[in-house]
Amino acid sequence: MRFLFVHQNFPGQFLHVVRHLVKAQQHDIVFISENNDNIINGVRKVPYAKPLPAAAETHVAARELDGAVRRADAAGRMAANLKLLGYEPDIVIGHHGWGEMLNIRDVWPKVPMLGYLEFYYQPLGIDVGFDPEFPTGVDDFPRIRAKNAVNHIALNLDAEGQSPTEWQISTYPEWARKRINLLWEGVDLDICKPNPQVRRAPLTLGGMTIERSDKLITYVSRDLEPYRGFPLMMRAIPHLLRARKDIKIVMIGGDGVSYGNAPAQGGTWRDLMLKEIGVGFDPSRAVFPGRVPYDVYLSVMQRSDAHIYLTYPFVASWSLREALAIGCAIVGSDSQPVREFITHGENGLLASFFDPPALAKAAVELIEDSELNRRLRQNARRYAEARLSMVDYLKNYDALIERMTGMTLPVSEPAVPAKRTRTKKPG
Repeated sequence: MRFLFVHQNFPGQFLHVVRHLVKAQQHDIVFISENNDNIINGVRKVPYAKPLPAAAETHVAARELDGAVRRADAAGRMAANLKLLGYEPDIVIGHHGWGEMLNIRDVWPKVPMLGYLEFYYQPLGIDVGFDPEFPTGVDDFPRIRAKNAVNHIALNLDAEGQSPTEWQISTYPEWARKRINLLWEGVDLDICKPNPQVRRAPLTLGGMTIERSDKLITYVSRDLEPYRGFPLMMRAIPHLLRARKDIKIVMIGGDGVSYGNAPAQGGTWRDLMLKEIGVGFDPSRAVFPGRVPYDVYLSVMQRSDAHIYLTYPFVASWSLREALAIGCAIVGSDSQPVREFITHGENGLLASFFDPPALAKAAVELIEDSELNRRLRQNARRYAEARLSMVDYLKNYDALIERMTGMTLPVSEPAVPAKRTRTKKPG
């Protein structure tokens, strides 16, 4: 079968699907993307030049659409060139978020198209306005509504959509939901798994050594920022360090901004929160190693005694799925995307996003109640085996492709993903 994938950051969310198809050795796989250094053997990349940004005089509410249609032009030209060379895909699969898919329907009007529909923005009621510490004024509502311009165009392309969780689909208007397929994304359960061996020796990270007797609390985010609850995590630290002398804390993530805004006063959210906490933060017991290699990240998660996952009502991070598969004892924020994965008291604990003492208390409870810790770990892994299997995810993906194309795919086991750093998705 001939596959055309489209994503501005090759391979994006399609890494596992593409590797799965490559392993079958029976497909012609082409990928249109902005140029980068990523390589997957068996995939032909068709790069396009990054479009120029919107002009300064473009209204702020229209700048995202301006960038999207520029990308649509660039990706559409690459698709037209492929057609001139005789290439005809059996299916086009891509991400709608950056607009690249919008003009490809003009090149191949009858080819089945499956577009990733990740999130529908609303001025109130979901992520915007969730955190009263960072209010959004009504003057910004037009820009937020306009972020859905690509969503609306995509939903009118005579194509099918996909989304990874029920909650993400629920953010879309009711009329749009019937056009979006739920493809519950999985993780590699043979890589993301418990590993008791990591507790046999000390672990050194960020200049701090975690001894076998230490109680390790972990937090992971692509970037340390409010959307992923970083201020809450930092405000919980003084409570955690006072609760037990043997607690050590590792916070993995970069100092950029993936979602939302940078601090209004400049600098990074890490610098801002360190200044706020002051002497309540002990750098000998809490460290920021930045973004780390994937194998290091896995070891830290496998060693964790309590893992904290926080998010606004937004797209759930890959690290939440991986934490469940690893069998972490998780304290999650009591927000909609987390509740789709964690049932309080069954496979994790939930705490208010806005209550640092309660968050700290839940993490300490996991450390001190060994029976609760053991049960939640076991149930987290069982949940992952039942709901987050990469094998099941790829089988469901294959079934959707077969339904859309009327063609049969060969049976293939998923390939092992390459080692990576915590840079792109999950967030």
